[in-house]
Amino acid sequence: MKKNNRQAYLFIAPFVIVFLTFNIYPIFLTLYYSLTNYSGMGGIDQADFVGFNNYVRLFSDRYFYQAFFNTIRIWGLNFVVQMLIALGLALLFSDIRLKLKGIGLFRALFYLPNIITIASVALLFSILLDWNHGGLNQMMLSLGLIDRPINWLNSPVYAQSAVALIGAWMWFGNSFIVLLAGISGISKDFYEAALIDGATWLQSFKYITIPQLKPILLYVLITSIIGGLQIFDLPMLLTDGNGSPQGALNTMVLYLYNQAFKYNNFGYAATIAYGLFFITVAFSAITFRTMYRKQV
Repeated sequence: MKKNNRQAYLFIAPFVIVFLTFNIYPIFLTLYYSLTNYSGMGGIDQADFVGFNNYVRLFSDRYFYQAFFNTIRIWGLNFVVQMLIALGLALLFSDIRLKLKGIGLFRALFYLPNIITIASVALLFSILLDWNHGGLNQMMLSLGLIDRPINWLNSPVYAQSAVALIGAWMWFGNSFIVLLAGISGISKDFYEAALIDGATWLQSFKYITIPQLKPILLYVLITSIIGGLQIFDLPMLLTDGNGSPQGALNTMVLYLYNQAFKYNNFGYAATIAYGLFFITVAFSAITFRTMYRKQV
């Protein structure tokens, strides 16, 4: 038995070594960086230990607060639009009254934007949203919806809305598949009994679908929070990488990236990373507590 145990340890040793090296070690190294003024130049032994000075600076950093609220606004609009589309489509395709066919094809089509590289998506929408020759402006001008071209990526409101809606377009397919799987797992007996009793669609949705779907909704919401608070690639690629226009696309991760790789403030960037971690944990805990407050 002991020999078998030793062989088992040998089999899992590669995973454990890789996990400790690339997952656990960076976490503690980043924590140490956050307590120093490390600039990225030379060895870490050349950095001065500053204790919690970086964390004190973070609490009074107005640019970090700006990045935080920018991220919340972008994520909030993204999540609302994404969930409305995904949940609406999931309800439509799972409705026993309609019995729609071709669900496999639609699943693939809806999920397709999720597998396109973010660089390709950013290039596509930068062309579509171009001020002078973009397809969106040209279409709206031809339809008489606007009198002159709109500089979509030079207005804080339009730029944030554009990033949020592009993200919703990319990710609604993933949410749709998860929600559809959750709704499909609900026993059809509930809906048939409700239909026989004369319940309306809205009543079935409120008293059957939502309570039964709560664990799936919690999963989608928390994963959306984790992903949404880490938004970086689209704001980075659509504009100058500094958060333009007027800092509206300066998200928390973009601010972290610029502090580390543009200004060489690796110690402070590590502090921002831990600040982002605690914010994500707090939001996730509040979400869980809110959705399961009666049980808790």
